[in-house]
Amino acid sequence: MATRAVITLPAVVQPGQAFEVRATVAHAMETGYRADDAGARLPRDLVRRVECRLDGELVFAADLFAAVSANPYLSFWMQATQSGELSFVWRGDNGFEHREVRRLAVG
Repeated sequence: MATRAVITLPAVVQPGQAFEVRATVAHAMETGYRADDAGARLPRDLVRRVECRLDGELVFAADLFAAVSANPYLSFWMQATQSGELSFVWRGDNGFEHREVRRLAVG
């Protein structure tokens, strides 16, 4: 199954201006506490960590836990003084890893 992420950021930001980054990834975030129709416990499958880097420098990170709903949505504010590449990575249980890259335009 292909993972889908949606990332929203301004088309262009002014140098030093604070701006919002919004990101969500399609993921079930199964806690491991629920049972299926046959009564068997569903295995835990969580996104554990989300990171965002601007040209390789960490600008945001979050550790997620079982209380986070499916398709976790994150929003954070940041500043940049020059254009660059924003790279996002979601890591989780069972070897889950999803990466996305967006170009950030500062001007």
